[in-house]
Amino acid sequence: MEEEIEEGKHLRKEETPAPKKIAKKPSEPKSSSPKKSKAGIASAKKKKGVELDLQSIKLPESLNEANLRGEAVDIKKSMTELVAIGSKKGYITYEDIDAFLPAEMEGFDSNFLEMVYETLEKNKIKIIEKEPEVDESESEEPVEDELVERMISEDGPAIFDNNSFNKDGVKMYLKEIGRIPLLTPTQERTLARKAQIGDERAKQKLVVANLRLVVSIAKRYIGRGLSFLDLIQEGNIGLLKAVEKFDWKKGYKFSTYATWWIRQAITRAIADQARTIRVPVHMVETINKINKIRREYLQEYGNYPTTNELASLTGRSKEKIEEILQADKETVSLESPVGGDEDSSVGDFVPDNEMINPEESAMLMLLRDEINEVLNTLGPREATVLKMRYGLIDGRQKTLEEVGKYLNVTRERVRQIEVKALRKLRHPTRSKHLKTLMNYLNK
Repeated sequence: MEEEIEEGKHLRKEETPAPKKIAKKPSEPKSSSPKKSKAGIASAKKKKGVELDLQSIKLPESLNEANLRGEAVDIKKSMTELVAIGSKKGYITYEDIDAFLPAEMEGFDSNFLEMVYETLEKNKIKIIEKEPEVDESESEEPVEDELVERMISEDGPAIFDNNSFNKDGVKMYLKEIGRIPLLTPTQERTLARKAQIGDERAKQKLVVANLRLVVSIAKRYIGRGLSFLDLIQEGNIGLLKAVEKFDWKKGYKFSTYATWWIRQAITRAIADQARTIRVPVHMVETINKINKIRREYLQEYGNYPTTNELASLTGRSKEKIEEILQADKETVSLESPVGGDEDSSVGDFVPDNEMINPEESAMLMLLRDEINEVLNTLGPREATVLKMRYGLIDGRQKTLEEVGKYLNVTRERVRQIEVKALRKLRHPTRSKHLKTLMNYLNK
């Protein structure tokens, strides 16, 4: 009994919903689409009555802005935007929180979510599951077949265009998780309490009941280099970690807490596995921001921005933008087939600058033959001296002493033989063929 009373104290704010505080002008139409939350923030910024003292927002020490992975992220500014839209609508959704706060954080822990909730609570903003719908008759949970068809119809092309997995396998998995009933708040708290004290069956039930959450988050990262099933697998790993670290006594919804761990697991997997050459997580975040700006620019002006324009839009130097764009380039295998017949590969068309081209190789062979032919007109000792002195035998030039030891003569005698042989080679009868080849090679 004491345990149940203690549980009720910690979770009172979730069990007792706050009254709705939706303040809207009579002339404004009621919004029913959750996708309009970002537009709402833009209009809320213009509202003079909504103000938030940035000094009142205190970040946990583990989440100080200087410790965030990658570039410094202005958490306080994001919280100001959340409070602005929440003050206008009277509530905030978990989707709004998910959209305006960073995905990857070095010091992420439960203290961060606690700070978010406390800030919203101080400003008397209620957190709800999703935007209210106009037709409340269809607010019931969809049945298993409906859930599967909805997932496939909404994201089917993006999911099934990837040939790395079977369409039937995905449908089978979605059907399987569609049969699992969602947990009520009471069931979720009970399982979380048991899981915290080490009940493995409770952990498993909590994981299985939230597999749909993983699928819904994984869909957002399609096209980032990993297949849909791989994204789900990585998200499930994050879900397992969330179950291990979730503290039910905080009074927060498990799905909100798990969303952060799922997103973190998926984004880390994309950074580690999606590219042949690994790009650091902070650079991946920067690349995504740059690409988002490029897409928005394309939609507005009909063309992609130049490097100078990107530098102006992002506040970075031109050199830094070029470095980011260079890191975003994908590698291509030399074995990748070219054309439909697949008889040739990319490597067949890539020149090797360290190799001698065929034309030059043929000319060197002709020159070698001509030199040997000319040397054969000299005496045996003269030909040997020239070949050893100029490295025509093994590619290494021999000294006078080395040649003398080989021929059993003095160095001075070797020098005299060399001078005499070179004088004979300069005669027109011997040099005319060599000059023709040398002039061609020197062009």
